Amino acid sequence: MSFLEWAECQLAELELLTSMFPSEDELQVLDQLALAELRGYVDGSGSADSPPSSRPHFLIKQKLDAGHTEKEEVALSCTYPSEYPSVLPEVTVRCSSLSRAQQTRLHSALTSYLSENCRGEVCVLSAVDWVKENLPCFIDKSSPAAQALKREAAHTAPVEGFTRLWIYSHHIYNSTKRKNILEWSRELGLSGFSMPGKPGIVCVEGAQEACEEFWSRLKVLTWKRIMIRHREDVPIAPQDDRTVDSLRKFSGFEEAMFDPHGNRRNHMDLGLLYQFLSEKGCCDVFQMYFGIEGR
Repeated sequence: MSFLEWAECQLAELELLTSMFPSEDELQVLDQLALAELRGYVDGSGSADSPPSSRPHFLIKQKLDAGHTEKEEVALSCTYPSEYPSVLPEVTVRCSSLSRAQQTRLHSALTSYLSENCRGEVCVLSAVDWVKENLPCFIDKSSPAAQALKREAAHTAPVEGFTRLWIYSHHIYNSTKRKNILEWSRELGLSGFSMPGKPGIVCVEGAQEACEEFWSRLKVLTWKRIMIRHREDVPIAPQDDRTVDSLRKFSGFEEAMFDPHGNRRNHMDLGLLYQFLSEKGCCDVFQMYFGIEGR
């Protein structure tokens, strides 16, 4: 699919969601500018040949049955990568009754479900339906439904998953943030690299739960703009010969500098960045970041 075809699918799904959840109490578009840019790109009124850099971000808010008397307020935070639906959207489920561990398990199970059943298709409604059906299992781990889900998962679900996140930031200057990125990646056993400056790039890869934890810590810091530009998810079944380590493209985590220049020495040589990515077998992400082919 082309960028335009991806954008058309995204806009069509957003318009469907708007018709299904007409109230702002149900659907809230958090970045109206990104939606306007997406619509302009699809209808041809946008000036840029490449897809817009800002990505649509919205919340779907529901009151769901969680297995007890009162309904739970649940919000699904959704962000479209440029290549959605060929890749999965970034979906985060927020519910006050979920502990951090329960939330991590829910996200892992949801990602596995979407990877196995919805890749290549728009899937936000499928995510909403899955959460409606399975939320009680993660809130009350002693319920019969939870035990059944646990037994089913033991036989059918991957024991673990591999994830690679390509994160874009408007800039990364702050020394504390740079230190956090290095420390968190090492603490969580992630490999990859970070490129400070303007723009800032972070790539982390490793166990899916560790990548989700890294992103949950990073995104709550104060940023002018930060997003997952692209993600790669690989479910690993028990009988699979592949392991998390065998799927890595980076041997460790490093802060990479590429001939910094400019008045503040905050711009990197993108040609050297492209060469670095090519050596790691990742040159295709260069166009995802910058909208041009590297050389």
